[in-house]
Amino acid sequence: MSYTTYSFADVAAVIAHPAVGQFVATGAGLGSISTTMATDRSAHDVAADGTVMVSKIKGRNGSITISAQQTSDLNKWLLKLYNYLEQAPTSEWVRTTITIRASLMQDLIRATGVSFQKLPDKPYQAQGQQVSWVLMAADIDQTVA
Repeated sequence: MSYTTYSFADVAAVIAHPAVGQFVATGAGLGSISTTMATDRSAHDVAADGTVMVSKIKGRNGSITISAQQTSDLNKWLLKLYNYLEQAPTSEWVRTTITIRASLMQDLIRATGVSFQKLPDKPYQAQGQQVSWVLMAADIDQTVA
């Protein structure tokens, strides 16, 4: 019998900026992390006679969405980073990096040139909620660790 296992507890994310420091997210206040690639890596052009020209596109940009409990230290740290970057010189805007490791699956994702898309929506209601931070990345490298 063959089987595989998965646990979000095996996933760790490190968000870092040289001027602000780093936050290691290993579960406390973290709801989910997802990576989305933005650029198609291949395109086909079809000529009138049906000949297909295939283009390989090197773009590895995309986004990482981090959902955190609205009262968590992770949410507070992301807001602190955002507020620093709002006031900092433009050259600081894309110096954030994110590293995600899922040790059980041997996944390693490194994102560089990371910047905030916008502040997350802010819910207020009877029950506490999660907020979703969307961070855009100029380069996302996904490898097997």
